[in-house]
Amino acid sequence: MKEPVLVIMAAGMGSRYGGLKQIDPVDTNGNLIIDFSIYDAVKAGFKKVIFIIKKEIEEDFKTVIGNRMAKYIDVEYVYQALDNLPEGFDVPEGRVKPWGTGHAILSCINNIDGPFAVINADDYYGSHAFSMVYDWLKDAKDDDKYRYMMVGYILANTLTENGHVARGICQVTSDGKLEKIDERTHIEKRGEGATYTEDDGKTWVELSATSTVSMNMWGFTDSILKELKNRFQKFLEKDAVNNPLKAEYFLPSVVQELLEENKTTVQVLKSEDKWYGVTYKEDKEDVVNAIKKLKANGVYPEILWGN
Repeated sequence: MKEPVLVIMAAGMGSRYGGLKQIDPVDTNGNLIIDFSIYDAVKAGFKKVIFIIKKEIEEDFKTVIGNRMAKYIDVEYVYQALDNLPEGFDVPEGRVKPWGTGHAILSCINNIDGPFAVINADDYYGSHAFSMVYDWLKDAKDDDKYRYMMVGYILANTLTENGHVARGICQVTSDGKLEKIDERTHIEKRGEGATYTEDDGKTWVELSATSTVSMNMWGFTDSILKELKNRFQKFLEKDAVNNPLKAEYFLPSVVQELLEENKTTVQVLKSEDKWYGVTYKEDKEDVVNAIKKLKANGVYPEILWGN
């Protein structure tokens, strides 16, 4: 069985936060959130990481993150580019927004030939989540269906006070299988609960604070890459034509299509951990305090990498 690989989506890193150079450390030793994710991943058993980045941030990324991580885990780079499109398609005039998480993972199609985990670069997932994913992927294989997994979080544990977030809202069966996932790109905290809008705030829909959500922490076999490739052209012909500047090829949307076609099962393993992230600059203080508390509670050593 091939060793599971960790894939970190970092091509959009810094877009809302203000640029890669401005991503500040979250502890007094200069560590970023991504340091804690990779520390947890190495501890869980992962031996290789693939960073998906934009070519434009390569030098900064390697200086700030990649070169340091190469001391602890095998590092590989994949570039998500706007012009990485099927033959016959061109980048719409004025398009600068990346094509989305599905396109990011599709960028790895020539680099992955076994099971792999997917995470976002700027989200804190908790050490337990990496152990669950690695243990699942060690024995992952498809049979009559694709066999995937996802770590599910409680919505209330994944909200920020400082703006809106994007989350996949999940319906899960009693035996822990993903039944449906709806990508909601504008969710805001409201009191003890949350609401989302799909029409720029004209109307709002309430969400239960206890809803299970996806934080883009997935475990896949390499079969997902073939499906992402086969479905990308349809996305370009339909969604990208209707919304050429902003349409995104979402990874959860492809998973949802596979569920509807009865081609896959997705086991949802629940995490009770609280999410932390630097979606907005104002989030930083909360993250710093959270990391300090996790260290005080013995979850992490004071000096993360022992140097």
